[in-house]
Amino acid sequence: MKIIKMMAKKKKVVVLAVLNCIFVTGICTAADHNDPNAINSIFSDIPVSAADLYDMFGFPSDDKTNGEKVVVALTFASIPKAGVFDTDLLYRIQFDPDPRTGLSMGDENSLIAVLRYAQAVGKKYLNFKPSEVRVTFNKENQAKVDFIGFPGGDFSKIIDTNKVVDIKSPDGNAIKTFIGGRDDAFFNDLPGFFRSINYAPQFYHVPHAMKDKRELPIPKTLIELEGNTLFNFDKNNPELGIKVKKDLPEGKLGWNGDKFLKDENGNYRFVYSGKDAQAGRNINAIVLEMPLKFLTKTPETDRIVRTWGESWILKASAKAKAIPDQTEHSFLGLFKASKGTSPGEEGFNNDIRNYKKVDLDGVPFLDAALNLREDDKQLANNFKLSDLYVRRFAHLGWGFGPAISALGLGTCFDHSNSPVSVYKTYDLAIAAFPRAKKCFFQRVNMPDNSWNVKNLDIKPPRTFEIFIPNVASIDMDTSGTWPFGRRFEDQVASRFLALFLDMEKGCGGKPCNLETLGNQALWDSAPIAPKTPPNPLKNDKDFLKEFPYLAEPW
Repeated sequence: MKIIKMMAKKKKVVVLAVLNCIFVTGICTAADHNDPNAINSIFSDIPVSAADLYDMFGFPSDDKTNGEKVVVALTFASIPKAGVFDTDLLYRIQFDPDPRTGLSMGDENSLIAVLRYAQAVGKKYLNFKPSEVRVTFNKENQAKVDFIGFPGGDFSKIIDTNKVVDIKSPDGNAIKTFIGGRDDAFFNDLPGFFRSINYAPQFYHVPHAMKDKRELPIPKTLIELEGNTLFNFDKNNPELGIKVKKDLPEGKLGWNGDKFLKDENGNYRFVYSGKDAQAGRNINAIVLEMPLKFLTKTPETDRIVRTWGESWILKASAKAKAIPDQTEHSFLGLFKASKGTSPGEEGFNNDIRNYKKVDLDGVPFLDAALNLREDDKQLANNFKLSDLYVRRFAHLGWGFGPAISALGLGTCFDHSNSPVSVYKTYDLAIAAFPRAKKCFFQRVNMPDNSWNVKNLDIKPPRTFEIFIPNVASIDMDTSGTWPFGRRFEDQVASRFLALFLDMEKGCGGKPCNLETLGNQALWDSAPIAPKTPPNPLKNDKDFLKEFPYLAEPW
């Protein structure tokens, strides 16, 4: 009752959001994906927001009727509820079809090569003008879908939500569209991830303003640290960080141990449970299946479709106050800024000058792992962050690298044979780079060749090329599995962790691959409990074989 009385002073939509979290999902913060801090409900004083983007998916459609098609899906918080949309929000999905012969880091393995590659990305996108799909909603829960900057010309369509609709473009293309509530497509042990980085807001009541109480100065790790009572699994409070939060203890919050924790059987204790924290949860989604020839005049040569999603919120709504009232703070400039209407045309307001950008989603786990969810880093063209990524990746490597070695696997990160994870930060990229060099320049190994559906001479990317630019790059000549896009069934969280493995000979002298950590046989033989992959291998509901592919909501 205390919570209800407190929230009654807020707007009705916020009350509904909080009630939904309490009575339906158990704990609001468990739904946290990659939100920027200003709308990050993991903090004790921030409600769940419809501006919180969850995931960006994109892959070539298996349906080749009338030519090649691209499937894209943007998912976000189901506020006020699944299938009902916030009229203060505007969503954008942007597209950039490119030839395969594009930017590359080449064969030079140096920090200069990394920075030069990032600079080239920035130069390419300096005067960039992507095409976009823009979506807004009225009080009748209809969606207005604007297609802007595509080769066939601009047009709009008002559609009903929660049903599949075919939208016809002026040049005769059919765009299959679904905008509505679905089951959450993200299957992941989020509490385990936050335990691995010792992220206090998942386990303790931490307000947004307490920046120094977010990632505590404790080593990142895949294995519990002996004496880390702040974050180790507590058998007397097993729901901590899942359905329960505690008050943050007073005093110095750190760790003074020197070894990994072992149980009475000599097994390490995994920070992951392998359980799906999103099971039984709903999201809202925008799903599109678009002909490649609608996206580009030259589909035979533009084989890489780069795409990303954004959420924008009405300035007048007073939501996301921590985000400055600036029209655009990404790299693009204001493309087609005047395109849109004010309220009155069926109750829609899609004039982007009335909004401010809140969240962006492109590369999975980039924001959570490398950007620290900072509000000013919600960028697609993130080339200026290359120095930060070098330093941050090395910081993570000092935590994950020794844990990988302790499990008998090889790591690409040079941790000087440290017997335990280390908390180490860097002020300069030049100091961090030698440790992470091998990780950055190794090409990712795929588990088999099924991704290369046409058997073309396509090389998997080097690790650093995955992070810049912050977009989903859909390779039309592949299956579109990550990092050649992102399919719904991809376990991207475990694949991200695999980037710290030695891809050449880290698995018993043999190559590791992106699916290594999802191999149950590995954990069966590892000295660890529980004996489970870090994240679930499949979603709580099976994905559909036909559009819109995401399962019905709960």
